[in-house]
Amino acid sequence: MTSFPADFLWGAATAGHQIEGNNVNSDWWAREQQMPGMELSGDACDSYHRYREDIALLADAGLTSYRFSLEWSRIEPLQGHFSKAELAHYRRMIEFCFERGITPVVTLQHFTTPQWFATDGGWMAPDASEKFQRFVAEATTILDGVEWVVTMNEPNMQAAIMTAMRRMQLEAGGQWQSPTVESEGGEEKKQSHSDFLTYADPEIGKMFVQIHHAARAIIRERTSAKVGWTIAAGALTAAPGGEEKLAEIRYGKEDVYWEGSRGDDFVGVQAYSSQEVDANGLVPHPPRPDNTLVGTAYRPDSLAMAVRHAWDVTEGVPILITENGIATADDTQRIRYTAEALQGLAGTIADGIDVRGYLHWTLLDNYEWGHWGPTFGLVVVDRETFVRTPKPSLAWLGDVARRNGLA
Repeated sequence: MTSFPADFLWGAATAGHQIEGNNVNSDWWAREQQMPGMELSGDACDSYHRYREDIALLADAGLTSYRFSLEWSRIEPLQGHFSKAELAHYRRMIEFCFERGITPVVTLQHFTTPQWFATDGGWMAPDASEKFQRFVAEATTILDGVEWVVTMNEPNMQAAIMTAMRRMQLEAGGQWQSPTVESEGGEEKKQSHSDFLTYADPEIGKMFVQIHHAARAIIRERTSAKVGWTIAAGALTAAPGGEEKLAEIRYGKEDVYWEGSRGDDFVGVQAYSSQEVDANGLVPHPPRPDNTLVGTAYRPDSLAMAVRHAWDVTEGVPILITENGIATADDTQRIRYTAEALQGLAGTIADGIDVRGYLHWTLLDNYEWGHWGPTFGLVVVDRETFVRTPKPSLAWLGDVARRNGLA
């Protein structure tokens, strides 16, 4: 049997906007109403009310950790006005994790921000860091006993979105356009997700690093938690002649953030697939029968690739796998993918890389940022009744957790 270190965390991850429902004060809620072709989150999985059931499913399966996010827009619906009721709600979630023997991994910002923050310039506003610091300070009041805190989820993806939207605004003469469609010959067509998120301005990355460090200082001052952030890892490789372009893309999209993790207590690695870069940029995923529901290649080896790169660039910051999974309707493929990813992860540990845990993306089939079609979850959710039905993959991963290893 392939074994993992003692006290290794085994769990699943979620994000508030994707599962809670009716997150009406967030920028993403507003964006859903504006963007052509985007499905609405609506009630989502109603996890705001059903979180005990979700945590119990995870605990009963044998998992030991749950990563979830605090919704900034619920806690601070108006600038400078904090909701004691919402803070108490999230504290109840933390307490229920403790009650069920689950280690909470709390994310303070998972893509969404309050509408007032976005309207006031978002992350590019000159006082964005001060606004976030104020929220972080308030959030620390409910973090007693929490061992793991993530300041921000995938700031590099947020930067890529900001870079692409700024580019499209300039191309449209200052007028906002949907990042999911483009005009061609008078007709609209879907824009490639890979093309849209190819580049991230490194200067935005450096700004996010400063914001993260300011938040980190507050968390360290006010709590005893380990603190870090999570990075979307592309596990990119160079096609012949693509080495220079790979270095350019990867610096803005990843390495600025890995470098910004130096000095953190851990860094969250989030990997799903791998992609080549040639002299022109990202090479489209070749069409294959085992491609995922979001069009990416079946590449469980991407997790080990990402971990090794993160370890090198951070100069040895401990690693927590905060997301890894596959968009598929075939749960046997999910189990196969996860088993292969974990075998690769075990290889990195055997080579001396300090990996503290594995959190699968995701616990529930959820709202995937504009679409309901891609299913990443270990549990099916009926969108009419909200009945939860565990998939075989949940029991399988729970068995891995109980053994702390792969048979």
